[in-house]
Amino acid sequence: MTPEVIIVLVSLVAMLAALIMDKMRPGMILFSVVVIFLCTGILSPAEMLAGFSNKGMITVALLFLVSEGVRQSGALTDLIKKLLPQKNATVFKSQIRMLPTIAFISAFLNNTPVVVIFAPIIKRWASAVKLPATYFLIPLSYVTILGGICTLIGTSTNLVVDSMIQDAGMKGLGMFELGKVGIFIAVAGIIYLLLFSKRLLPAERPEQLKEDDEEKDRSIHPVEAIIGPRFPGINKRVTDFDFQRHYGAVIKELRRGGNSYTDFSSLRFREGDTLIVLADDSFIKAWGESSVFLMLANGKDTEPAGKKKRWFALVLLLFMIVGATVGELPGIERLLPEGIKLDMFFFVSVTTVIMAWTKIFPPRKYTKYISWDILITIACAFAISKAMENSGVADLIAGYIIELSHSHGPYVLLAAMFIITNIFTELITNNAAAALSFPLALSLSEQLDVNPMPFFVVICMAASASFSTPIGYQTNLIVQGIGNYKFTDFVRIGLPLNIITFIISITVVPLIWSF
Repeated sequence: MTPEVIIVLVSLVAMLAALIMDKMRPGMILFSVVVIFLCTGILSPAEMLAGFSNKGMITVALLFLVSEGVRQSGALTDLIKKLLPQKNATVFKSQIRMLPTIAFISAFLNNTPVVVIFAPIIKRWASAVKLPATYFLIPLSYVTILGGICTLIGTSTNLVVDSMIQDAGMKGLGMFELGKVGIFIAVAGIIYLLLFSKRLLPAERPEQLKEDDEEKDRSIHPVEAIIGPRFPGINKRVTDFDFQRHYGAVIKELRRGGNSYTDFSSLRFREGDTLIVLADDSFIKAWGESSVFLMLANGKDTEPAGKKKRWFALVLLLFMIVGATVGELPGIERLLPEGIKLDMFFFVSVTTVIMAWTKIFPPRKYTKYISWDILITIACAFAISKAMENSGVADLIAGYIIELSHSHGPYVLLAAMFIITNIFTELITNNAAAALSFPLALSLSEQLDVNPMPFFVVICMAASASFSTPIGYQTNLIVQGIGNYKFTDFVRIGLPLNIITFIISITVVPLIWSF
């Protein structure tokens, strides 16, 4: 082994360990590894910075703003209320109305705001119609993931892989190309949830919070607050952190992993904890748009925007999707002036600027709506992928994988690629999983002299199929908090869904993208 190979392998192992132990935010962990590669000469400054100017990464940033614009318009709030049955509601009847529609929405919008909007509404509705909210919240998160795998913009991972494909000198993915396999997985996943979610998910867990004298003041009411990555008290003792001084609210209960705690003496704050706090109406106004909390819910509906604003937001979204799809059609590029390309980057840029100037989202606060850690993770993922290629680590690991499955052909390697990527995405993050898997897939296909596209598509499917743990996807973390689920609830219902995704992927992908 060369010194470069040893440095990259040791750094990657350390990176995985730090991500699994949650030592820092993923973006800073990946950035630290990239700096090591820069200092050892494995990456040049240009290669290190290439990801920060990558078109796919910037497209992800702009899609955060488009999703926020649609969220603030109130269009999604109206939709979910019309979908939920108010009379004679059953679990099956409600899910069959909700799940396909939510999956469709998530194919075009970031899934986190979709879950943040829908989860508290669904929880209130379930209480009103006397159905357990626990039968709906995990399925809500899962269908946003299933919808996301069907389009290029459905999840940031698809855009990352698409950019890596183009950087490797190949034609990128079309807007709906991943839907050729994603739609089969989404339909199978929705059918599975309709048939088995009631059997595999727990009935509603009782909540411990009791009304006390403080709550009898009707200006004070309970608020559910799910701790986000920028909460300053993470890893601090609850009793040592003056929550009331910071936020003007009092913690009455902490929920974590399906358990409720009112004795905080031995507890430390963690990302994803759900706090039940007593606060007045100013609490949500002050912190509702902050990344300190992933979600705030006080049992009330937000004030809807005007009808014209809702419709305009939806028209802009449709303009972006249709424009990017038409721009991919054969012959369109030849009709345009040189230098103009009607791709997703073009239309999401135009849509974002129109939304800002028409105040669909508050333009002065636009930086609040972008998840900077995800962007830094993506940018660093490109650099790590390049370091694996430069050092020869990708070729080395690919060679070992080929030897282990010698004489079994590319189908076995395709399955191996899915399993490796899926394990990574469950333990770390989906974008980091794609970054580690992509150079392996590229090297595998080159050494076998086969078409790499089946491997790239499988990476997209596997990196998004985070169903078995609450930590792999932020939406899982959000519904774990608001639904008070245990870790084992995700394993019980999510592992079969991982297996369904695996079987469909390795069966259908080679039929559409031949080796």
